[in-house]
Amino acid sequence: MANADVFIKRLPRGYDTILAESGSNLSQGQKQLLAIARAILSNPSILILDEATSSVDTRTELNIQEAMLKLMKGRTSFIIAHRLSTIRDADVIMVIDNGQIVEKGSHEELIDKKGIYYNMYSKQFSQSYEE
Repeated sequence: MANADVFIKRLPRGYDTILAESGSNLSQGQKQLLAIARAILSNPSILILDEATSSVDTRTELNIQEAMLKLMKGRTSFIIAHRLSTIRDADVIMVIDNGQIVEKGSHEELIDKKGIYYNMYSKQFSQSYEE
């Protein structure tokens, strides 16, 4: 469910592999997928994800995003992210600037406002956003 099974099966002893302290024998993306798998198993009613895709490549980011969607289903979730692709499908996005909520809405609503979120989104994707 967290897309961790594939890489776990490739470990030297699969699910029986003993991990080094702090998981130093795993990539950052693998650590994040394991953390999501652990969260799924603990079945929390509220979930807080802080920069879940911040230090991974694009392919791993897509795996993490897919796992996050499964994990968030049916529960209150807060996602803290600078990579806007991570939050694009959120019900409500809040843009915080200097500790204050300065914009709030869905991705489409914030794009239409052409404010801070629009500018950040445009910069991350290197072009003006037009729908």
